Amino acid sequence: MTAHTAPAPNTANTMHTASRLSLIALTAIAPISWGTTYAVTTEFLPADRPLFTGLVRALPAGLLLLAISRRLPRGVWWWKAAALGALNIGAFFPLLFLSAYRLPGGMAAVVGSVGPLFVAGLATVLLGERPTVRTLLTGIAAALGVSLVVLKAAGALDPVGLFAALASTASMSTGTVLTKRWGRPAGVGPLALAGWQLTAGGLLIAPLALLVEGAPPPLDTRAIGGYLYLALANTAVSYWLWIRGIGRLSATQVTFLGPLSPLTAAIVGWAALGQALTPLQLLGMTIAFGATILGQLRPRPTGPTPGRLALHDEPRPAEAVGGEVLGPDEPVQRARATP
Repeated sequence: MTAHTAPAPNTANTMHTASRLSLIALTAIAPISWGTTYAVTTEFLPADRPLFTGLVRALPAGLLLLAISRRLPRGVWWWKAAALGALNIGAFFPLLFLSAYRLPGGMAAVVGSVGPLFVAGLATVLLGERPTVRTLLTGIAAALGVSLVVLKAAGALDPVGLFAALASTASMSTGTVLTKRWGRPAGVGPLALAGWQLTAGGLLIAPLALLVEGAPPPLDTRAIGGYLYLALANTAVSYWLWIRGIGRLSATQVTFLGPLSPLTAAIVGWAALGQALTPLQLLGMTIAFGATILGQLRPRPTGPTPGRLALHDEPRPAEAVGGEVLGPDEPVQRARATP
């Protein structure tokens, strides 16, 4: 028989850290890709068609993922998938594109970096995740970066566009927390869950788009290319990576990757669209990026809170929780009795 020895602690820690960094990097591809949405929308797509754009982005991507995964919801997951699809897609996409049409690309995306504050509050109620002081300060820092970019942006701010950007962030944040709370059914991967949500959201948008915007507009080659990019790379692949990350990282960690979207949008707006960035805006971008980095650091263990039950955030080995296999770095809430 061949003896198997456990890896040395330092080697195991190195592999553990590399795996975690790889997971974070793959999840970060999603918000980076979404940061290009604003430039593509304003430069390639028909004007004033946010609902049609959201529909073409979501429904084909959802049907493609359903065809690949070949899994449909069962039981309570029909309404859960519909609810998540409404929050993450059905409401989020139209509001996102409405803000993109009414605000400069970088500005519209930067508003989304207030998401960590939404998630921190919702995670406290729905997940029992107690926000640390560092988490709150990091969220405030991200919001400060947002304000520096938005308040000093060139041109007048459109109130409808700002409201749409904030509402889309609130919708996506709620969907992220509920995705984390509900997990996935046993044997169902993130590809199928992404397909359920995109399909449900697309079907929700379809009648609204027809009622509000009428028949689809004529599309030239430029618009077709833009829609193909949004549906495939920007949506199908990105949402699969995002939902995969939600299943293995904490909700707070995932949402702190959100500022990468506005940073990407601002950089694309500056490099490709000629949008000016003032020194104060650059400072705001730096603060938002710093918040992204800090948001990925795991909180220090804290002692139990007084009371009958105490919740402890502990990194634990991969295990099944509610039918979902969690990654080795995901904090698992463990309740234990205290005196």
